Amino acid sequence: MPMKYKRIPYMGEKNKNIRKLSPKEEAIMGYFWQCGPLFVRQVVEMMPDPKPHFNTVSTFVRGLEAKGWLAHEQIGNSYRYHAVADAGEYRDKSLRGLIDRFFGRSYISFVSSLVREEKISTTELRELIEQIEAQKEKEKEG
Repeated sequence: MPMKYKRIPYMGEKNKNIRKLSPKEEAIMGYFWQCGPLFVRQVVEMMPDPKPHFNTVSTFVRGLEAKGWLAHEQIGNSYRYHAVADAGEYRDKSLRGLIDRFFGRSYISFVSSLVREEKISTTELRELIEQIEAQKEKEKEG
């Protein structure tokens, strides 16, 4: 019989200011976002050496659940956790926050910085513009 997950609203849905994850929390959430539902022991197995102790990872996972990032289902004597928050939404809000804080809410300043630092070439920038224009044309047609 398939298990049904109870959808619990996470912080971003209760108030629009999604809380930033610590680097360790973000790394742990990455496993759930990439792999789907996991037991804590599976998370530990995927982590690079030297692997943290099971109890350390378990504490982080329970903390993420308490903050509304994860939820669990009981399977036998164990809990299998799954992400409640969407990775794309977290990424987008984190990027928006970065642009707000460091680039004065200016996406142009952000992209200019990428070009200036040679993180994106002018050719790639032109390709991006073409993709955006093509997407807008599809939206007009659809």
